[in-house]
Amino acid sequence: MKSEEKVIRHIVNWLKNYKENSKMKGFVIGVSGGIDSAVTSTLCAMTGIPVLCLEMEIRQQKKQISDALNHISWLKEKYRNVTHHSISLTSVFENFIEKLPQTDKIEKKLLSLANTRSRLRMTTLYYFSTLNQFLVVGTGNKVEDFGVGFYTKYGDGGVDLSPIADLLKSQVYMIAKYLNIDKSILNALPTDGLWDDGRSDIDQLGINYNQIEWAMNKIENNHDLKKMTNEELDIIEIYTKYNQKNEHKMKPIPVCKIPKKFFL
Repeated sequence: MKSEEKVIRHIVNWLKNYKENSKMKGFVIGVSGGIDSAVTSTLCAMTGIPVLCLEMEIRQQKKQISDALNHISWLKEKYRNVTHHSISLTSVFENFIEKLPQTDKIEKKLLSLANTRSRLRMTTLYYFSTLNQFLVVGTGNKVEDFGVGFYTKYGDGGVDLSPIADLLKSQVYMIAKYLNIDKSILNALPTDGLWDDGRSDIDQLGINYNQIEWAMNKIENNHDLKKMTNEELDIIEIYTKYNQKNEHKMKPIPVCKIPKKFFL
């Protein structure tokens, strides 16, 4: 049995067991047109458990929308347990912007609004989660969730379970090819789809996912930095910057413990 098949079977069984133990009735997942949501939604569909796919555009580029809808159509043809809704959140997002006070912090505003898009989608997912007693399925991979923290806190990070969060990005692509995910998705430049200018993940991070995985491996294995080239050190520096900056996302919420003697 190939490693891809072993991983797929393991995740599908894990999903089945988690759903059974949760006493919930199915899964709801956002499908963006990207590789992670395509793989995750397919794995969910393979369980035979009801899966609701949501395509939630917010000023989205046409290719991202078409890739998402094509993938959902492919899923629905293969698996009878898959249903979907397409919901435009653009007007909700724009109405929200109209209510905000003016600010001269333009760059910070753009970042805040990018995160707002993600949080609007999370809110929509949990609407359908409560409505149907479905679990919200996360689509983050290991590189994003535990390497550079490349996700929105209480946005795409606000989920009930994360089936592919122990897979590196390269491993997600490996699984995607085995599952025959559409080539348009496989060949697309990775993006979080949260910016009007369509910037890619590389544009935002400054390094690609292969470089991030390389840096993660070197850091985890305490590789001697003195033996690295200047180019390699630059990659390590960028990785470390994001890892430290986003550490708050990757750790449990800090709780202020009150000494019991205060109440005696």
